[in-house]
Amino acid sequence: MSYLDWIVLVLTLATIVSYGIYRSRVNKNIESYLLADQSLPWYHVTLSLMATQASAVTFLSAPGQAYTDGMRFVQFYFGLPMAMVVLCITFVPRFHQLKVFTAYEFLEGRFDLRTRGLTAGLFLLQRGLSTGLSIYAPAIILSSILGWDITLTNIISGGLVLLYTVTGGAKAISHTHLLQMGIVTLGMVIAGFTVVKLLPDDVSFTDALHVAGKMGKTNVIDFTFDLNSRYNVWSGIIGGFFLQLSYFGTDQSQVGRYLTGSSIGQSRLGLAMNGLLKIPMQFLILLVGALVFAFYQFTTPPLFFNQVQVDRIQKTAYAGEYQQLETRHEAIQTEKSKQVLALHQALERDDQPAIESSRTILGNLEEDVQGVRKEAQQLLAKANGEDVNDVNYIFLRFVIEYLPVGLVGLLIAVILLASMGSVAAAYNSLASTTVVDIYKRMIRDGASEQHYVTVSRWATFGWGIFCIVVAQYASRLGSMIEAVNVLGSLFYGVILGVFLVAFYFKSIGSRAVFWGALIGEVFVIASYWIELTAFLWLNLIGCVLVIGFAWIIEKIWPQKAVTTLTK
Repeated sequence: MSYLDWIVLVLTLATIVSYGIYRSRVNKNIESYLLADQSLPWYHVTLSLMATQASAVTFLSAPGQAYTDGMRFVQFYFGLPMAMVVLCITFVPRFHQLKVFTAYEFLEGRFDLRTRGLTAGLFLLQRGLSTGLSIYAPAIILSSILGWDITLTNIISGGLVLLYTVTGGAKAISHTHLLQMGIVTLGMVIAGFTVVKLLPDDVSFTDALHVAGKMGKTNVIDFTFDLNSRYNVWSGIIGGFFLQLSYFGTDQSQVGRYLTGSSIGQSRLGLAMNGLLKIPMQFLILLVGALVFAFYQFTTPPLFFNQVQVDRIQKTAYAGEYQQLETRHEAIQTEKSKQVLALHQALERDDQPAIESSRTILGNLEEDVQGVRKEAQQLLAKANGEDVNDVNYIFLRFVIEYLPVGLVGLLIAVILLASMGSVAAAYNSLASTTVVDIYKRMIRDGASEQHYVTVSRWATFGWGIFCIVVAQYASRLGSMIEAVNVLGSLFYGVILGVFLVAFYFKSIGSRAVFWGALIGEVFVIASYWIELTAFLWLNLIGCVLVIGFAWIIEKIWPQKAVTTLTK
């Protein structure tokens, strides 16, 4: 990077961290530290929810996902608006009326302490692991640019957020989210315009979309009902609905954001706006990836996008073999570029026979490209002694090589800021659940407010260390955005099932739902292990299994349900 890029990057990050520390000056009690005194307006709630979702994984991996698999990933979010409606009607008023700090407090009033502890434990496990992935995503950037060891970059990436999260709590997080989302949105809009400007002079924005579309990268909608297809309308609406309902209704990293709303109405409005804005936002991020794909149809892309791995193999006995693969790749890409131009000209003439001919030839050439890439990945894995995957590096490599001076620093700052937003909220949610649901309830009740604030800060610090350790192993999981959602799908359905029983099945007691949740979780993990279905359906499976097993156990082993909902 140039000196100007470094200046832009450092100034942007320093502004956010300084602003967060400035906003962290006053925390009188645990409500102030964990819930920002429930004083924030709806737009704070909306942007904080979006910043928590939009981690570095979103901006780093989603364009790469569109580049390799097309834009069908956007269907993952189709169940989100319906989930927001259900949450606004059911969850938000109940949580506000009970004045809870965490979602799991409600479960003790409805069931018992054991059920509360189980769901809190499942959340802590899932969120702690997911946050490790969110830390690893921006660490890729620093390790690629600076050549730093990944351990050091994970420590920097995860540790930077602790500077204001430990001291400032929820209020500092919300205010920094506001500033972060503004910078992030600006950066991605600039990136989109820049990709279009870099296209050949005779290729317009719509021409690029046509090329990407004819090569299967703008496949936004798929109505095929296939349980083994990861992304289609049905898995998005049904499986995605249950995932989003569980994520926003039972995951403390999100519940903690809308509980900061100054009233039920402000929390509802914040959630509703999140439901309206998230799908267009994700669509535009994926569109940037599709445009990057179109750009690389006119410009030869790297054989493998992770330059660090390529530099390593150049120092081994496999260097010559890799060079031969690069030569084959370049020859195929040269022929492919000619066919893309032919397709572009055929599209301008609306010559259908020529369009179909070019599509067929390009399809065969794309298969050849993927074949060479697969050989390269196998060679890199053999030479470097580890699994390799470059999906998360595609957008990063494009930014570094083709964006103008200054914009490189801004786009890297965008990715880092996205990470900071999601990681900060995760740290806060992990600390609040640890302190409120475990420490205060099971270990030391009745201590002073200042004591709990201090313990919350130490819990934040401790979870930060744990998540940084998890980040060391994230490189083996392929596409980060898929890995995060797969991990969530293993737990969210079961947790949601517990909450739905609490809300709608008054005849089912604590013993039945506790054992139903444990058995359901075993079945979900087993279903994933044997690859029974695409991961999004695991949310529905987990939810239905908990309700079904709890109902059966209640019939066989009856217990009077507890319905007094007290804090």
